[in-house]
Amino acid sequence: MGRRNSTHFTPRQRDAGVNPDRYINKAVEGEVAPEYVSVHQFADFVMAPEIKANVAARGYTTPTPIQDQVIPLVLEGRDVVGIANTGTGKTAAFLLPLINKIMKNRAEKVLIIAPTRELAVQIDDELKLFARGLNIPSVLVIGGASMGTQIQKLRLRPNFVISTAGRLTDFLERRMVRLPDYNTIVLDEVDRMVDIGFIREIRRIMSGLPVVRQSLFFSATISGEVNGIIASFAKDPVTVSVKVRETLASIDQDVIRVKNKEEKLTLLQTMLRKEEFSKVLIFGRTKWTVEKLARHLAENGFSVGAIHGNKSQGQRMRVLAQFKESRLKILVATDVASRGLDIDNVSHVINFDEPQSYDDYVHRIGRTGRANKTGIALTFVG
Repeated sequence: MGRRNSTHFTPRQRDAGVNPDRYINKAVEGEVAPEYVSVHQFADFVMAPEIKANVAARGYTTPTPIQDQVIPLVLEGRDVVGIANTGTGKTAAFLLPLINKIMKNRAEKVLIIAPTRELAVQIDDELKLFARGLNIPSVLVIGGASMGTQIQKLRLRPNFVISTAGRLTDFLERRMVRLPDYNTIVLDEVDRMVDIGFIREIRRIMSGLPVVRQSLFFSATISGEVNGIIASFAKDPVTVSVKVRETLASIDQDVIRVKNKEEKLTLLQTMLRKEEFSKVLIFGRTKWTVEKLARHLAENGFSVGAIHGNKSQGQRMRVLAQFKESRLKILVATDVASRGLDIDNVSHVINFDEPQSYDDYVHRIGRTGRANKTGIALTFVG
């Protein structure tokens, strides 16, 4: 383990412009981000008392910075661009005021689009907790789950539709979703949606919505393409940026130099047998690599699961639940797990395969070092 000469890159690294030295950064002991002084408490927001009761039941009293600044704007009906790292509470920042909007007018309908099934499921789970007992129905429109069940729920005209761009496009072609019905749109992790090639679908969806609407955009980064979408479809938006730094000071980052795949596998298993590797998320580049690695580790006695695009939605959610509840020690995943998933107490993130870009790297390692805890990120380089 240690530093690699920054002038010695593999062909793929040169093509991607990734310098392995960027994977090295010592955690700063005792460094704490400047404390944010919240302007509001949750009790201060002009929201229905039932919503506040649900928030309080979850033990929340003081909003995070993104919540503190975004919730009043959404309650006012403004268009918002929220720039924030994952794990900053942005889901509640848009869900709470939108639940309140629906309580004031039960005819309101909200469309939320996320880049991955896992993030869509997480948003729906959060919605159910914050809207508990309020009779606000929602439907998940995502791949890997029963299309028939989703169609039945859509026919009941739920207040919230939470979807991935791909499945929503399928439903639009089947005329199962009428975009003019939705006067509120949320694009979550819009930079990721652009990265994975859904910019055309996003533009099509936005173009089909009513002219008079509320548009909310959340992103960790704002590229030229994302700016283009915002400029085309937002009306006088307020930008709220609470992004801190690219990688948290609480993550100790380093590289592991290897000569070949056999050495990489041997070193990986040696590390995983150490007690401090208590809850480990391993990233591979392809579905085939992830599946093969998970099987290899399982055959060698490790408690491991895998998620990738070839798994059914039910399989993916079961494995994620087992990992979150620490019934599995190791999760091997493609980049579907790198965005938006809130998994507590991940001790290590290991990049078995290097990410395609530094932005992907940032999102991968952001699964550890959360909630003011120290995490470790290791990247195999060879």
